[in-house]
Amino acid sequence: MDLRVAAYAVIMDEEDRLLLAHWNEGRRSAWTMPGGGLEPGEDPERAARREVREETGYRVVIERLLGIHSRVIPPGRRLSPGADAPLHTLRVIYRARVTGGRLRHEKDGSTDRAEWFPLADVRALHRVKLVDIALEMAGIELPRQR
Repeated sequence: MDLRVAAYAVIMDEEDRLLLAHWNEGRRSAWTMPGGGLEPGEDPERAARREVREETGYRVVIERLLGIHSRVIPPGRRLSPGADAPLHTLRVIYRARVTGGRLRHEKDGSTDRAEWFPLADVRALHRVKLVDIALEMAGIELPRQR
């Protein structure tokens, strides 16, 4: 079984907008939480700060750990072509706050842009399940569509 450990951040601004990154790998794409995989030996908080900076342009401070989400993906559902082993993903979710930088899009990465979304608009987005998992951990409820 393969293992992937990643760190993500739930970031809201003063206007109650959520910062999301647009994941784009191969023919699949969706909105996700900013964050990503840890480098060998990297601290998860540092990884979350680094990944947010790479994907959005913002510097952040980690405020608190929200939780850890664990999932095992069977070989046939993995995105890696030819993968013959399950993938165990551990996703460390933090609450973070922007302290500097400015919004910009990642170049040559697994995301191609980042945007702020009013919470009322998030429900209608094509998004990965991680968004809902992270928002639930943060105690943030998406408004119902009318």
